[in-house]
Amino acid sequence: MDLDNDNSVYQPKPIDITPVLAFLGCTTSDKWLKAAMADLSTIIQDHANCEKKAAGTAMNLIFRYMSHTELQLKLAQLIREEMLHYEQVMGLMAERGQAWQHIAAGRYAAGMLKHKRTYEPQAMIDTLIIGAFIEARSCERFWALSQVIEDERLAKYYRYLLKSESRHFEDYLALAQSISDEPIDARVAFFRQVEAQLINEPDDELRFHSGVPSWVA
Repeated sequence: MDLDNDNSVYQPKPIDITPVLAFLGCTTSDKWLKAAMADLSTIIQDHANCEKKAAGTAMNLIFRYMSHTELQLKLAQLIREEMLHYEQVMGLMAERGQAWQHIAAGRYAAGMLKHKRTYEPQAMIDTLIIGAFIEARSCERFWALSQVIEDERLAKYYRYLLKSESRHFEDYLALAQSISDEPIDARVAFFRQVEAQLINEPDDELRFHSGVPSWVA
């Protein structure tokens, strides 16, 4: 991946993330940014993991809910984009001389999924709402990191990702509402509180979606 290339696909245009910030219940703490800047290799590795998991989750939804045409089309597009991002992050790691390392998943996604309802179509609706929050938080963290990291190539790549990530969260929300016979506002508000709590609480691990690092003063 050549971010120095003049190819327009890697020339990030300013993205208004106001809708993302309004959707989320909180912003990333300075302590998380401090820890992330001190250990970018872990952040980059977990970012790769997140792109792969996002594609896998979308693929599982496609197979589970094959009768929903709009969902099939939207998720097919999302899978292509997530796998492209995965490939790009792998290329970025190679450029930085960073070897692949196995790191366990953090508590973030599991902390939301444990609140998912177990009956349909509510289970699918909750899964899509959770997906919206994961994508929105990813967007917010790409934006926050791009403001502070000194590696301009990496900052440029994170700014490039803002457009797709900001669209993904809106796509997930629209799909959730299209499946529900009633407004999803109450469930969105519920998961907003759950997500914000996970982001604001102390966390003993550093991950792309982890909480406030417990070891940072």
